[in-house]
Order: sequence, then C-alpha cells, then structure tokens
Amino acid sequence: MRGLGRALVAMIALAAFAAATATEAQPPAKRPRVGVLLLGTPDTDPVLPSFRAGLRELGYVEGKDVVLEYRFAEGKPDRLPDLARDLVNAKPDMVFAFGGDVAPFARAATSTIPIVMVVSVDPVQAGLVASLARPGGNITGVTFVSSDLAAKRLQLLKEMSPAVARIGVLWNPDHVDPEYRETQAAGRTLGVEVHSLEVRQPADFERAFRTAATARVEAIVVVSSRLMSINRLLIAELAARQRVPLVTGWGAWAQLGALFSYGPDLDVIVRDSATYVDKVLKGARPAEIPVQQPTKFDLIVNVKTAKTYGVTIPGGILARADKIIE
Repeated sequence: MRGLGRALVAMIALAAFAAATATEAQPPAKRPRVGVLLLGTPDTDPVLPSFRAGLRELGYVEGKDVVLEYRFAEGKPDRLPDLARDLVNAKPDMVFAFGGDVAPFARAATSTIPIVMVVSVDPVQAGLVASLARPGGNITGVTFVSSDLAAKRLQLLKEMSPAVARIGVLWNPDHVDPEYRETQAAGRTLGVEVHSLEVRQPADFERAFRTAATARVEAIVVVSSRLMSINRLLIAELAARQRVPLVTGWGAWAQLGALFSYGPDLDVIVRDSATYVDKVLKGARPAEIPVQQPTKFDLIVNVKTAKTYGVTIPGGILARADKIIE
C-alpha cells in the first residue's frame, strides 16, 4: 500500500508539473493594437488624456491590455497622408482618428481596417460615411455636430440682448459643418443680420475682425473647429480690443471672456468614443454602428463679461446655466 501511495503522489506531482509546463509554454494572449493618428503629438494633444481615461474605464490599460501605436504630424497637415499610409501598413487591429482634418486621411488609406473617428465636422457632408444611422463602410465614431445648436445659440443671445440686430459668424469654410448655414436661417427667423467672417488660416483673423467692425456687428458667433481652438487666445484678444462679445460652442471659451458658450463637453465625448473602440475590438462592424451625436449640451455664462458689455443676463438663463463665471 505504501508503494501505491508513493506512486500516486508521484503521478500527481508529475501531472502538476506537466500542467505548469504546458501553461508556461503557451504564448501570451495577443494584445489588440490600435493605431492612433494625430495632427499634434501624443504629449500635446489636449483630448488624448480623455481617450486614454475612457479606455481605462473599460478595462484597457495602455501597454498591458492594449497597444497604442501613434503616428503624429506635429501640427503639419501635409504629413498626414504619409503617416496614415504608414500606420495602415503596420496592420493594426483598428485605427483611431481625432479630428475632421485627420479622419479623411485615415479613410483614404484603408477601406478594410476598422476606423473610429472623433470629428467636429458633418461626417455625411464630408463624405466619411453614407449616413449617421448606417455608416456603411469601415468607419464610424462620434461627431460634435448637432443640427439645432446654431439656432439655439442665437436664441440665447437674443434672450440676453434683445436689441442685437447684426452679428458676425467667424467660421472656416474648409471645416465641413452646417453651423454657418443654420445660423443664417436662424437669423432670418429672429430678424438678425448675419455677416460672414471667413478665416482659413491664422493670418485671416485680423482681416475678419476689420470686416466685423465695418459691418458694425454687435456680437460674433465663433463656429468651433481646430483652427478656432488653436487661435482662441488671439480671437479673445481681438474681440476685447474691438469691444464685441463672443458667443461660442465647445471649448474653454467662456473662461477666456466669451459672453457664453453652449455646446457639448469635448472631454466627455472623447472619453465616450472609447466605447466604439471596445465594440470594434470585440468584433462589431463599423458599417453597422451608428455615428453618435451629442445629446447633452453645457451652457456656461460669463457674468463678468456681460457686465462689461452692459448685458443683463435674465434670471431664467442663469437658472439653466451649467456653470456661471463671476
């Protein structure tokens, strides 16, 4: 019996050793690789921390559960086509593209590798997807565009300053979104003249504000885009110098002196875009994932700026504001 016991113990030990050896011999689980295409750099891109936070909330730790492979243009748009092709040649499991000025290059570089985009353009008008409900290709994601935002901003301005009769719209015609057109339509309804202040590069801002002065506009609506965000300090300075209040969308405009901003929270949208990455990595087809539009909008009012321009903010608007800057 003792010999049998020893033999049984030996067999158990041998089996345990074999199992351990087999486990050690198994290759480590394959970590998904996400190619990230940026106009700036990973260190300077303002929204990348929100994207990483969104991934962590879903259980993806960079370098452990997912590999992020970056290609970045260091602020030079002409580098994006080559960087997009290089990223696609690396054969990642999917591509994440931030910006309406970035996503088209990812889209042009591949029709097979899934792409998740975060853009402030209209993705249908920009030719990125067939429709918001059914993108129909290899790209889906989120957009900051919402059809009624432009009209709502103008309505808020008229509530705050009913006498406003002329406004300027500071916008980039190369940024494909409907906001200038919708502001024009809202202006006709509200009896407000809408003047176009077109800018395509930083050198255009001085001229645009001179045009605004000539037209005697009483407020300037800024259509948010990367060009506007990068130059928001200059825009705020020009508006203050000309003593004309700014009305803006997403971004930290009210903190810089805009009368108010009304739009989606950029960080929340970018963080939520990680759910699209998760779906794609788990096998969902971009063609069948609807492009998400914002459903929550923050109203941030700068009371100090209002006093500077002699604007009395109605109590109803202050009660609805998500944040008030004194």
